Amino acid sequence: MKGEAGSMLHNEKPKQEGHIWGSMRRTAFILGSGLLLLVALWNSVTWHLQRFWGASGFFWQAQWERLLSTFEGKEWILFFIALGAIQVPFLFFWSFNGLLLVVDTTGKPNFISRYRIQMGKNEPVDPVRLRQSICTVLFNQCVVSLPMVTFLYPFLKWWGDPCRRELPTFHWFLLELVIFTLIEEVMFYYSHRLLHYPTFYKKIHKKHHEWTAPIGVIALYAHPIEHVVSNMLPAMLGPVLMGSHLSSITIWFSLALIITTISHCGYHLPFLPSPEFHDYHHLKFTQCYGVLGVLDHLHGTDTVFKQTKAYERHILLLGFTPLSESIPDSPKKME
Repeated sequence: MKGEAGSMLHNEKPKQEGHIWGSMRRTAFILGSGLLLLVALWNSVTWHLQRFWGASGFFWQAQWERLLSTFEGKEWILFFIALGAIQVPFLFFWSFNGLLLVVDTTGKPNFISRYRIQMGKNEPVDPVRLRQSICTVLFNQCVVSLPMVTFLYPFLKWWGDPCRRELPTFHWFLLELVIFTLIEEVMFYYSHRLLHYPTFYKKIHKKHHEWTAPIGVIALYAHPIEHVVSNMLPAMLGPVLMGSHLSSITIWFSLALIITTISHCGYHLPFLPSPEFHDYHHLKFTQCYGVLGVLDHLHGTDTVFKQTKAYERHILLLGFTPLSESIPDSPKKME
């Protein structure tokens, strides 16, 4: 019996390794095919957008040159204060979360609170936990993120000068966003999944999972190591590799913070990306590790999620009827 058990374990390990390598090959094939398809359709997809961009591009180029002339020789001030890759995203993050926190703490307006995903949770949010979380988020932004961006500027200056005079074209900016998104998806999925390894989870990642029903502001509520490995590095690597312009970095960081806030907000709001995927991860912990869901599909880490009502609700809401009403949980679960 022991020999048979040992043989089964010995045979199981190669199967698992083969499954992982097979998943990685499929991932490379799908992402590569998607990029080739995007390139093939480039002109037809972006022609109308390019016309709009071109019409307004002269205006923005003139404003950018005016800023450069004002901060000539002191572009680092422009980087950190005027249009810095940390200040503008910071304002976007807290402006959006400020609105969400009103709903989280008061339950009003009802128009928004009725779209809550986990009904009965955070109604209202615990003020003590909220204050602790906000303090942690501010620490991560000011004490962790700011030094990282400080280190990033001289490297970008040497690599491609983020404050160069010419703004990126629309086509180049769109290509950058695609590459940034793919890099973040790969890095976030594998770093996030690594943090769920028992040792790392207990010492690092468990802090973020204190919120089984997430709210927007806890998107950056994490251990400082996790904030560096899973929040900052996946978002920063793309702009570093591409030698991106300050305008691209600022927009990308702002979009990344808005998207992660939506993923954690706890409300499936009309006309916004569905947060059901990541909300389910907070609820069950061992499913839905990525952002886009591509790697979860390839690695089979969304199989349980796909059997739930949350998966049926994981769509763009194009009406005003909450999906919790149009696609309710089964009566047994509701009990």
